[in-house]
Amino acid sequence: MATLSMPSSPGVPASLTADTLVAPYNNLETVEQLFDDFGPEIAAIIVEPIAGNMGVALPRPGFLELLRSLTRECGALLIFDEVITGFRVAYGGAQGLYNITPDLTCLGKIIGGGFPIGAYGGRKDIMEMVAPLGPVYQAGTLSGNPVAMTAGIETLGILKESRVYEELERKSSLLENGMSEAASTAGVNTQLPRQGSMFTIFFAKDVVTDYETASKADTELYAKFFHHMLSEGVYLPPSEFEAAFVSAAHTDEDIEVTIDAASEAFRYLA
Repeated sequence: MATLSMPSSPGVPASLTADTLVAPYNNLETVEQLFDDFGPEIAAIIVEPIAGNMGVALPRPGFLELLRSLTRECGALLIFDEVITGFRVAYGGAQGLYNITPDLTCLGKIIGGGFPIGAYGGRKDIMEMVAPLGPVYQAGTLSGNPVAMTAGIETLGILKESRVYEELERKSSLLENGMSEAASTAGVNTQLPRQGSMFTIFFAKDVVTDYETASKADTELYAKFFHHMLSEGVYLPPSEFEAAFVSAAHTDEDIEVTIDAASEAFRYLA
């Protein structure tokens, strides 16, 4: 069975990608064409609902809805990789934010309150295929670790009952607007796609929608920006193709300091 997914990383053996079809993120036409050509053979679509591993790229209107529609029509699974987006963009993740329910979801260490943890979940009939209810065996040395589980449960409880997402949105919006204004004032071309607490600063003229447009960003200029910000005590992702995050621990003063440092950095670059 073929699987429709994002491009694999360099160095992945050809034997693992031989049955993988690749479609650019946000490209509705290519996805539709692949389903026209291989529909009955496609086992699943695997996608980050909000791209975070090439820097942040937001889904175009209708993109996630199309993926959900096509998979339902062909009997394929829709799998959301929410390792980055889960509990960062909303309590319900990107699927809750966009009201798109996948068949399976993968989550990462963010659910553990700092402890090493990962999880997957999905439709009841799929999960019942996993042992001990079904024939698919899954286990690990730290699976169900009681300390990590307790930390995760407590963390999710705090997120659910508090106003953390309102505050994250407020602070993230302040940072986005402040940095965008600073870049514009300095005359430096930047794109700052953001959803909830995750964002990326691209040194580019055009809106970033996929890997191709992301790869056109000026990485040398970003490197200079990164080191200038670092000298001011602000540590951003060292690669332009990584997502940055605002956390509940960041204060309004932290946001102001970051915007001031960015303003100076943009003036320097200009």
